[in-house]
Amino acid sequence: MKTVKYISFSIITAILVIAGLSSCVGDLNTIPLDPEEHVSGTVFTEDIAPYQQLLAKIYAGLAISGNSGGDGDPDVAGVDGGSHASFLRGLWNLQELPTDEAHCTWNDEGIPDLNRISWSANNVFIKGFYYRLYYQINLSNALLKETTDGKLNDRGVSSAVKEELKIYRAEARFLRALSYFYLLDAFHNVPFVDENSSMSDLPPQIMAKELFDYIEKELLECEADMLAPFVGYDSKHYGRAHKAANWALLSRLYLNAETYIGQAKYTESITYSKKVLNSGYSLEPVYGDLFMADNHKSKEFIFPIRYEGEDTQTWGGMTFLICSTVPSALQNEVNSVGAWQGNRAPVSLLRTFERENIHTEDSRFSMLRLDQTENVEIVDQSLFIDNGIPIVKYYNVYSNGSMPPSNIVYTDFPLFRLGEIYLNYAEAVLRGGTGGDKATALQLINDLRKRSYNNDNAATVKADELTLDFLLDERSRELFYEAQRRTDLIRFNKFTGSSYLWPWKGNVAEGVAVSDHFKIYPLPADDTGANNNLVQNSGY
Repeated sequence: MKTVKYISFSIITAILVIAGLSSCVGDLNTIPLDPEEHVSGTVFTEDIAPYQQLLAKIYAGLAISGNSGGDGDPDVAGVDGGSHASFLRGLWNLQELPTDEAHCTWNDEGIPDLNRISWSANNVFIKGFYYRLYYQINLSNALLKETTDGKLNDRGVSSAVKEELKIYRAEARFLRALSYFYLLDAFHNVPFVDENSSMSDLPPQIMAKELFDYIEKELLECEADMLAPFVGYDSKHYGRAHKAANWALLSRLYLNAETYIGQAKYTESITYSKKVLNSGYSLEPVYGDLFMADNHKSKEFIFPIRYEGEDTQTWGGMTFLICSTVPSALQNEVNSVGAWQGNRAPVSLLRTFERENIHTEDSRFSMLRLDQTENVEIVDQSLFIDNGIPIVKYYNVYSNGSMPPSNIVYTDFPLFRLGEIYLNYAEAVLRGGTGGDKATALQLINDLRKRSYNNDNAATVKADELTLDFLLDERSRELFYEAQRRTDLIRFNKFTGSSYLWPWKGNVAEGVAVSDHFKIYPLPADDTGANNNLVQNSGY
């Protein structure tokens, strides 16, 4: 059992506080509030403890949605913390539900529109994720504002503490860049705030190109002060961002640069993929062990979101990801706190595997629980039973079959792992990036595939079979339900239009083309209504 807990403490603002989420809210405050006036119960002194607590709170915001169990005392008011303002649940919904990998049979407000790619600027799940990201950004801003040289000198902070705080500042900059990356990916043109932003002026809007440059600059500058890469479980450092996490984010950022700013940066993606590849990580020998309750031991994980059972109780996060996918008949097998049975895979995910003649030997394919449904097609968008394919990928069970202390989730989420970097490298090479080679790309992909086929050479592909279309399928086979599919489909020009259809795309059973403006999400209507500096994304 992992023993390091997230530290939760009383912090009222220096965040984004949402007073309400109707379509017209005049007093919505999107300004980062002054930490000196609004961080309640926290006194910053020469001691490292309050800074450590604030950093811990930033990390905790990736896993949980409030300051007490079950999303109580929520970070973001005006929405349901566990459902709407959960980082992982929000990311997963926005990345998976509009794609060929997932479909939610619940009729909660906003869910059907995600399934059908028909959302508006009032969608509560889009809003919740947006505000969660700004909450995270403003916590990072607060830490950076409280750790300037001037303030530390005034408080008499020792040289040793200052050295530790250099690392904290680098982590805060990375975590802020991570939130801005997801804002860039989802919304492109967004409000911009940092630790130097005015407390009295509404935030200006930053365009995608400038935001890309800012994220790149922050990551490049903070790298030097980040922790060195470490592999496997370390009770002091596991779950903290380090240089390899920075490189992994740069690998992903550059891979998508042509989508975000119209400039190819595949060479840069190769450069940072190679940095990760040379950092000592290795593929987990058994694919399924990546998603078990003791996955913290994996040498494949680069940057996880940690879950610690009762210490990280939430209705979002991994509780959501396990409970919303597991069929009721498998609840005990998975050791989940519930079996909500909402999220299913459409038949299009099955077809991705069936394009491989030997797919039944693929351990990844076994996670599509065809034995738990009588109808692989989603014939009724609101039917829970025998309607689509249950996916059982994540288990709250140790890899040896034993159980953790409770059915509250201990399984960590792999936000970045080595398998993705293999795929990033190969794709960047095929797209013309320099500094890599096709022979290495082929070897990496075959190593990844053989892992899922129990090292059977039948899984290997030949050089002429390694194409971009093949890689898009392989990314799905390797990364399904890991919150990356929407970004991948957009990068491959498959998300909108008619070149690739899947069930219920465009709210038609067989799928239809949808407008290109759905490639990015709308800014929440209440934010554009409250801030006249913001221009809504085209089409909304």
